[in-house]
Amino acid sequence: MPRSGGRVGISSWPGLSRPYTSLSIVRQQDVDARHKAGHDELLMPLSVTTWNINSVRLRIDLVARFIKTARPDVICLQETKCPDDAFPLKRLRRLGYEHIALNGQKGYHGVAIASRLPFEAVTIDRYCGKTDCRHIAVTLGEKAGYRDPVTVHNFYVPAGGDEPDPAINEKFAHKLAFLDELHAMAKLRPAAGERAILVGDLNVAPLEHDVWSHKQLLKVVSHTPIETEKLTKFQKAGNWIDVARQLTPEPEKIYTWWSYRAMDNWKTADRGRRLDHIWVSPQLGDRVSRLDIAKNARGWERPSDHAPVTAALEL
Repeated sequence: MPRSGGRVGISSWPGLSRPYTSLSIVRQQDVDARHKAGHDELLMPLSVTTWNINSVRLRIDLVARFIKTARPDVICLQETKCPDDAFPLKRLRRLGYEHIALNGQKGYHGVAIASRLPFEAVTIDRYCGKTDCRHIAVTLGEKAGYRDPVTVHNFYVPAGGDEPDPAINEKFAHKLAFLDELHAMAKLRPAAGERAILVGDLNVAPLEHDVWSHKQLLKVVSHTPIETEKLTKFQKAGNWIDVARQLTPEPEKIYTWWSYRAMDNWKTADRGRRLDHIWVSPQLGDRVSRLDIAKNARGWERPSDHAPVTAALEL
């Protein structure tokens, strides 16, 4: 069950809807409530951001602007479009992110995890027989101050092209195969008591109110029935908890992506989709206090078409 008072926040200024210190206050209030209820274990805060940055080198200034405001402990980036040896490591380390795990390539795809906290392990999985840099995971444990380890998976699911027919669109066929492999992956089904977080641009808006018009998008890639069914099947197989919808159930609309095609009218038109997700294993289901979508980052100069999404947890 969600924590009392938790919800999704939509930012109304250039950054998160609250600065990081406010998130800390929210988390401390939850810690105090747990202590009053007789739960005396020491809880450590963890904030995790997911953001499809659409070229980390092109938008490193936006990354810096965001993390100076939000100060997440861990930031997971997708579509870095950057080989590992060209990644802007020095810039992130100057900002306090000393621990960085990379899985990138030139020009396309790519994922990265930058952290203020040290890693116990880094793993990379490949899907569909391809080496196209769509997954990376890190484990946080004793080095980071956590008694029990927590694994953070970062995914960039294929977008799928424009035509939702796998018979004529190889990109859409690849997307469906990728979702099938996610469902079949045993390590993505957390065991009882396992602490895991799965984030990323999953490129599917699974629910009716995750898009601006359910009826008009049923035949549009990212919201077709076959995509939503496969993502939901994967989620249920692992008993993953969708943080955004745990905190703010339907029918409230939630978006994280607004098309470049809307140009300067994107905010007024507000024809968005919820493509970026943060899921947690059942063990962490009651440890999430808040999720923020930094919508105004979509309006920054030369922005990504995705907004950063940040969850605050106590572990």
